[in-house]
Amino acid sequence: MEYLSKQRYDEISAELKHLINVVYPKVTDDLAEASAQGDRSDNAGYREARRIQGKTISRIRFLQKILEHARVIDTDVLPKDRVTLLSKVEFTNLATNTRMTFEIVSPHEMNLEAGKISLKSPIGAALMGKKVGEIAEAKVPSGTLRLKIESISQD
Repeated sequence: MEYLSKQRYDEISAELKHLINVVYPKVTDDLAEASAQGDRSDNAGYREARRIQGKTISRIRFLQKILEHARVIDTDVLPKDRVTLLSKVEFTNLATNTRMTFEIVSPHEMNLEAGKISLKSPIGAALMGKKVGEIAEAKVPSGTLRLKIESISQD
């Protein structure tokens, strides 16, 4: 089971609808057109259309599986005093005295450029359940990071 924010659930649903209603019909038309051009064994356009069809079907199935097992998080029931999924956490790396802020999200929502880390990442897992003032220890490839929780908020 995957827990997703309402926003990410809607994004995945919209992508799936677009693939099914817009992209896949176009891919099938392109495949039929390429197939009508004659011998398939020597038809690069046909092979490319089949490759695109396979990728599209694969993506559709992947998104369907995510949504089948997804649950939208009710943020009203999440504790506000500790780090949970969808918490925005400001913390200090005690070794470098560097402050960072990340939102803890499901793996399907992870986006480092947007400041979103997975709860399954070493840092995300170490922060889960901690309160302001506590120190989390994250085992990362370069060693162990000691992170002091400065603030927790829910958007």
